[in-house]
Parts: sequence; structure tokens; C-alpha cells
Amino acid sequence: MTRATRRRPSWIARLWTLSTGRFGMIVVAVILLTAVVSLFWTPFDPRRVDIAMRWTAAGWPHLFGTDGSGRDILSMLMAGSRTTVFVAVGAGVVATLIGVSLAALGALTARWVRESVAVFVDILIAFPVLIIAMMISAVWGGSIWVVIWSVGIGFGVNIARVTRPELRRVLHSDFVLAGRASGLTPTQNLVRHLFPNVAPVFIVQLSWGMAVAILAEAGLSYLGFGAPVTEPSWGVLLRDLQQYITVYPLSVMWPGLAITLTVLGLNLLGDGLREVTDPTLGRGDSAKREARTHVPEVVA
Repeated sequence: MTRATRRRPSWIARLWTLSTGRFGMIVVAVILLTAVVSLFWTPFDPRRVDIAMRWTAAGWPHLFGTDGSGRDILSMLMAGSRTTVFVAVGAGVVATLIGVSLAALGALTARWVRESVAVFVDILIAFPVLIIAMMISAVWGGSIWVVIWSVGIGFGVNIARVTRPELRRVLHSDFVLAGRASGLTPTQNLVRHLFPNVAPVFIVQLSWGMAVAILAEAGLSYLGFGAPVTEPSWGVLLRDLQQYITVYPLSVMWPGLAITLTVLGLNLLGDGLREVTDPTLGRGDSAKREARTHVPEVVA
């Protein structure tokens, strides 16, 4: 057997073999593709009002029907995917910067700094995302940036609280001490040992934070703290349609289904990424496979 045939498959190939990872990859890819396509094309202008076509049933040419103003629901969903992607990525970036910074300060610095950061994180984690969003919107008004910063701050603190103990645990592990004894610099130890072993926990928290960012955008837009009425958003569309749910229930299903599938896809993608990036899970899976192959012999 050659070295090329023995080479382990890439993490993308291993992620595709998992049902959860495959579903998450497909959902996220569809949302990203829809957001990109909507920049150049939608079946109809999502802001176009046509009273003569109001509450058209699903069919051709309005595949998902129209709302009370005659706007095409499919076009509004496609345009709203841009807001969804922007909020998820923006909140993920803010949460990463805040979470990694606080986790590093709380794990790799002097003791008095670590204890101060731990107290600071415990104070911040007591504030729910919705309260943070209301406080920010009270100063700067409701907008997409309110959702991004409120979710980014809220889940950045969560990432720091979960990642900090993992960093401390890995920092005192045998392989990190061996690397330090072999002459590795702190930066090399950080890149080779600390980050790869903390990455699975971080990935799960980040994917969860991005999923909650989508839910928060929909919820805050529904309450009037998120996207403005003129901005295409699944939350704004859901707010506009829910008052007619008893008369036109099918129209409300589309934005709700889009939000549900996107959140589910992000969560399952995070679970799949954790499985393919966690080295301990890889060893555990091989041990389980070996155990399963020996079960018939033991039973026999």
C-alpha cells in the first residue's frame, strides 16, 4: 500500500461522510448561494407592491405566493437571506474576537488577571442577549448592527467561559509540557497544541452562536429592535405575515421554515465539525470500531 493510499481523507471528506455534517453543509451552501444569487437576480422585485396580485396562492409565477401588498414571498425570502448571512457572519466574528480574547486573558496570563477576567465574564454572562440588544438599541436605535453586537457580546462571553477551562486543561497536559521541554516557543505550542485541542469546543459554541444570531435577528426584528421595515429580513416578513395566519397560514410557513432549517443546519454542521476536528473523538471512534469487530468472537 502506497503512502498516497494510506493518507487520511481531508476534513471536508470526513465531514461529508457524517449525516449531520452532510445535511449542515447542504443547508449552509444553499443559503450562501441564495444570498449571492439574490444580489443579482430575484424572480420579482422584493419591494414591488402590486395590489392586484395580493394574497396570490402558491403557483406560477409566484411559487410561494404573495403577501397582503402583492409582494412576491420567494423574492423576499431570497433577499432576506442576505441579511441572515450578514448577521450570522458578523455576530460570529464579534463573538470570536471577544471570546478568544477573554479566554486567552483568563487562561494564559498572571493569576490576578485570570481571576479578574473570570469575575468579569461571570458578570457579563448574567445579561441575556435580548437585554443587551435592548440596551444597545436604546442608545443607537434598532438596526442590524444592534443584533450583531448584542449576539456577538452575549455569545463571546459564553465562548470565553467554555473555552477558558479547556485552555487551562490543555496548557497543563503532558504533550504541552513535552513540547515546552523540547524547545518549542509559546507561540509554537499555542499553534501546534493549544488551538487544535480547543478548536472542537470553540467550533460548537461558534456554530451555536451563529444559529442563535439568526433566531435573535428574527425575534428582534419581530419586536422592532432589529432590521428596519425597509430592509429585507425573514424576521420582518414573519412579523408582517403572522397577523394573517388564521386566513393565509401557508404564507407564514415559508419564513418560519427558512429560519428553522437554517438554524438546524448550522447546529448540525457544528456537531459534524466537532467530530472531525476533535482528535480524542477520532481515537474513540477507532476504538469503538475495533470493539465492534471483536463482539461476535466474544459472544461466540
